[in-house]
Amino acid sequence: MQWLAADARDYGSLHYPRWLEAYDGLRREAARMLNAEPGEVAIVKNTSEGIATIAAGIDWKPGDKVVAFKEEFPANYYPWKRLEARGLRVEWLSIHDSLDKIDEACREARLLAVSFVNYLCGCRMDLEALGGICARHGTFFFVDAIQGLGAFPLDVRRARIDALAADGHKWLLGPEGCGILYVQRDRQDEIEPVEFGWTNVAGYADYASRDMTLRSDAGRFEPGTLNTIGCFGLRAAMAFLNEVGLEQVAPAVLERAGQIAAAVREKGYEVLCGDSTLARSGIVSFRKDGVDERGLVKKLRENGVLAAPRQGWVRTSPHFYVSPEEVERMLELLP
Repeated sequence: MQWLAADARDYGSLHYPRWLEAYDGLRREAARMLNAEPGEVAIVKNTSEGIATIAAGIDWKPGDKVVAFKEEFPANYYPWKRLEARGLRVEWLSIHDSLDKIDEACREARLLAVSFVNYLCGCRMDLEALGGICARHGTFFFVDAIQGLGAFPLDVRRARIDALAADGHKWLLGPEGCGILYVQRDRQDEIEPVEFGWTNVAGYADYASRDMTLRSDAGRFEPGTLNTIGCFGLRAAMAFLNEVGLEQVAPAVLERAGQIAAAVREKGYEVLCGDSTLARSGIVSFRKDGVDERGLVKKLRENGVLAAPRQGWVRTSPHFYVSPEEVERMLELLP
């Protein structure tokens, strides 16, 4: 990213072909991480744009049903709520409902939308089990992956995921304002590009052309010039994680999270969904009577520790590069 900023400052667009290489490079790294094809990856601004592309692009019919979850982050809640207000049937489940209940809800459902990892409690969904349910019922399987991708392996083929969106600025270690949208190749024709510009079409390099035939890959969901400097950053971040290997990252993430959960319980804190039967992730949220979460987060920040106040809870999310000693330093700051 520093190279691109300096290059644009010093040389304008002289090296523009090198800039463009970042787009395909990002698609390749994303495909490598997901076990997908580069042509199944579109570059988007953020997770919300990816979700909205799917929600607005499907040709919904009267009586169509969506299965969604009430604990979702707003980005994966509002689009379905808006469609519900327009006559779509949405069955709102809990992430803690049994697979049997989810299976029953997916009968005759056109789409299921779920987060890989819940943004607040850190519960991690069994994507392969959900993918199997969706496959049996012919239900389009959409995943908001932002809170898990980069921390845990995710194979879109094994999980039979039809579409997935994730921004780059969390576990992927990239910059804000640049993310990915995966759409399985044989499902791409089912999603109409709602944002339409000059790069959605196959002949986008020919400015005189008026042929609006869509690109044959996920690039059809990109309506214009991309966040080039963001692509440089996200490509490098995903390449780094691919080199380390998510199979190496995940155990370290779970170890740090487990270290926090055990220690805060000893200090008298409640851990959100600590008794859930769902798999855990790198997110641990905790609270304690008499302790103001915003004041505690402020104290941590002043001591060089970043956490987030979330709905009365202190949310921590250490990545694999955080050492056990650094976690201990954070724990010592807790009252």
